[in-house]
Amino acid sequence: MDAQLDTLRTEALAAITAAADETALEQLRVRFLGQSGTITAVSKGMKDVSKEDKPRLGKLLNDVRTAVTAALDARKAALQGDADAAAFAGIDVTLPGTASKLGTLHPITQLLDRTIAIFRRMGFALADGPDIETEWHCFDALNTPPDHPARNEQDTFYFADGRLLRTHTSTVQIRTMEKTAPPIRIIAPGAAYRRDEIDATHLAQFTQMEGLYVAEGVSVADLKGTLEFFFRELFGNDAQFRFRPHFFPFTEPSYEVDIKAAVLGTGSAGGGKWLEIAGCGMVDPAVFEQINTKRGDTAFDPEKFTGFAFGFGLDRLAMILSGTPDIRYFTDNDQRFLAQF
Repeated sequence: MDAQLDTLRTEALAAITAAADETALEQLRVRFLGQSGTITAVSKGMKDVSKEDKPRLGKLLNDVRTAVTAALDARKAALQGDADAAAFAGIDVTLPGTASKLGTLHPITQLLDRTIAIFRRMGFALADGPDIETEWHCFDALNTPPDHPARNEQDTFYFADGRLLRTHTSTVQIRTMEKTAPPIRIIAPGAAYRRDEIDATHLAQFTQMEGLYVAEGVSVADLKGTLEFFFRELFGNDAQFRFRPHFFPFTEPSYEVDIKAAVLGTGSAGGGKWLEIAGCGMVDPAVFEQINTKRGDTAFDPEKFTGFAFGFGLDRLAMILSGTPDIRYFTDNDQRFLAQF
């Protein structure tokens, strides 16, 4: 058997070295190591070997099997290397590569970044909060009674446990006041959700920017000055404003802000039309009282502190500034549209 194993080793290694491709190599593996292979057959014959010769012949058989297996692996790696080299043989590595297309920020993200930068210059800090909220944070704390239409399940996205998708980012203002005593000066950009019919100007999810400033002596003049400065920085010094009395449950007095500006197409060339752009007002003392009850103190004493809040949608402004006729273009992920920005 010694001579048989030596011959088998020599024959197998020579055949493996001469294998022209991986198919031939696989056939050799089956021929020598398969269930009916030559080496397997010799292994089965070890039961007939005498006890004295079994240790020596068993070691020799294992050496042959190991040598054949290693040769198969080495030859396979060599064949794969040759195939890779052949595949790249016709490539000229000195030619310039194909340039990758660089993307840009989404138009709403671009506008969001601009608004945040302007408010930061005025000392506003950036605040954030969860999209899934409680009724208390979304309505009760904001002086919105249980019979208010906004709390109808047909108008708001409710979960089975009573939580809901926030309908505005005013919830971030409430959470900030829960944790932080005045003075507070924050902006709260983020997603808001309402069960609107989806059309060219409405989506069930939109991007909102809200702000809150609470301190001693804050007045309507501070509110008007802040918003006028912001919108002039955003739309140009030609911007004109008017504040119309309005009603919001959480501010008193409350205002709608209208604007005329050339960049919005509402300047003199646009026929002098006013565009409603934001809602705002002085924080209702009832909101401070709700916060004090929740906190268990009088940190927001309405006799000592006043504040203002404001909010506006970024999607509509992005539509106007970019000349986009349909708000759904912002969510379609069509590269032909997005590449323009």
